[in-house]
Amino acid sequence: MFADRVEAGRELAERLRGSLAPGALVLGIPRGGVIVAVEVARAVGGELDVVVVRKV
Repeated sequence: MFADRVEAGRELAERLRGSLAPGALVLGIPRGGVIVAVEVARAVGGELDVVVVRKV
């Protein structure tokens, strides 16, 4: 497991490094996903945006 969402985002970014184009758009969802997405966007030099969803 991860110590926190920041660590999880860094690990995810490392695993995705070869799969994402530089400057890729990274989308995060609220309730924890945005924190992870911030780290991924930083690592790939990409843009960050938030997608707000609701339960169906």
